[in-house]
Amino acid sequence: MTTVVFTHPAGRGHLTPPGHAERVGRIEAVEAALDAIPGLERREAPRAEEADLLRCHPEAYVERIRAAEPAEGFAQLDPDTFMSPGSFEAALRAAGGACAAVDAVLGGEAQNAFSALRPPGHHAERESPMGFCLFGSVAIAAKRALEVHGLSRVAVLDFDVHHGNGTQDLLWDEARAFFASSHQMPLYPGTGYANERGAHGQVLNVPLDPGTGGEEMRAAWGEVILPAAEAFAPELILISAGFDAHADDPLAGLEWQVEDFRWLTGAICDLAERACGGRVVSTLEGGYDLQALGASVAAHVEILKERGG
Repeated sequence: MTTVVFTHPAGRGHLTPPGHAERVGRIEAVEAALDAIPGLERREAPRAEEADLLRCHPEAYVERIRAAEPAEGFAQLDPDTFMSPGSFEAALRAAGGACAAVDAVLGGEAQNAFSALRPPGHHAERESPMGFCLFGSVAIAAKRALEVHGLSRVAVLDFDVHHGNGTQDLLWDEARAFFASSHQMPLYPGTGYANERGAHGQVLNVPLDPGTGGEEMRAAWGEVILPAAEAFAPELILISAGFDAHADDPLAGLEWQVEDFRWLTGAICDLAERACGGRVVSTLEGGYDLQALGASVAAHVEILKERGG
């Protein structure tokens, strides 16, 4: 068994205006970090199938996003979210990479997988692009695991510094999917209160105060989130891997370090080994300081590779 990484050049074709945090340099930093890790199996991310998108987003929404792509320049979808020529293709590849990662892991081709693509996805709601996100990639991948591969229970664990409101929205009514998020509060998008529990009590939000560091994070995950995820008995664990809780990130105020992401990845893999044969699919979300992003991704994927080897 091995670790498979999904990438695609389309991620560089999604452009944002000068000064925008979610920029091409992010994927360049991620790919440079991955290039320095020997022994990874690299695959090209396919486009998401229409059926995969439609499990989470209405057809009218998909067509609205397709039509919003400009022939030149930028189209602004909300205060933070832009499209350029090439953005729709990039979003299809991001969702498709997450789905292909599920296929590889559940098909026995890999122990775990990392989908290293942009734009991110965890803020995209059923009918609303927002927070740099167009399609809810990790929720789309979770639905593929349930509907195509016939799993009964999947867990989505989100450690991005911002609450995954889109993932929560897309999985709110899905009893077969457990969603847990730690995130800074107060912070964009203003959701993720502890009393948001999902239609079946299968959502767990753990807000963290600004300034929260690694010790408090380890307690939140080790004592609250991971035990709850284990109690759900998932057959697959998906990760929304945002690295913007790093102390150097410009968009938030948590104080995590690279070693905290390394610890958390290992703890999630420990849970996966106990619960679901080590099967983990991780998808890239945020992280906007390029040096911190590259170092944190390297730590994350090195642990996945160690466990997948």
